[in-house]
Amino acid sequence: MDEIFPRHAIAVLSGPNLAIEIARGLPTASVLACNKPARALALQDHLGSPMFRIYTSEDLAGVELGGALKNVFAIAAGASDGLRLGDNAKAALVTRALAELIRLGTAMHGELATFYGLSGAGDLVLTCFSKHSRNRYVGEQLGRGSAIDEVTSSMRMVAEGIPTAKSAYECARKLNVDTPIIDQVYALLYDQKSAGEALHALLGREQKAERW
Repeated sequence: MDEIFPRHAIAVLSGPNLAIEIARGLPTASVLACNKPARALALQDHLGSPMFRIYTSEDLAGVELGGALKNVFAIAAGASDGLRLGDNAKAALVTRALAELIRLGTAMHGELATFYGLSGAGDLVLTCFSKHSRNRYVGEQLGRGSAIDEVTSSMRMVAEGIPTAKSAYECARKLNVDTPIIDQVYALLYDQKSAGEALHALLGREQKAERW
């Protein structure tokens, strides 16, 4: 958009924002990134409200990447639910998903601090745990043994994590970034790997020190 409309300010709004809750007037927070700080402040004032708190940022890439990549990890979290792996496993999965999001996101020129914020960790937690999450639902159905075509044909809305998994997988290969969770979600969606096989592939990896 910046290339096509060079004289216009580009802004991105993202965060842990389920539309159904915003429509009900429930409180939430979001982050608005813009390549022109003054315009970000104007949009913050125009769009924000006591129930819709907006923070500003200049990191467009980080906000966009957090909002996109979290959908891939939500599919993994849903598969964990479908396999009935429990809360311990899901908490570990989401924590390691954040580490993976940071590795790939910073390699794609997002800022580290952004991924710890609303459009990174905040949106990741929401979409991995909410019953309203479309991407988590897709993963849950796959974890229960349904085929991907069967799942998507039964949905009235789009699960963005399905095409994003392919893009993220290709970006990780291009940038030589280690993304084991993304790799297994890709295999689950595009290589007909079962959720159980993907689980064993993740758990069978070499044990190592915790690194971010």
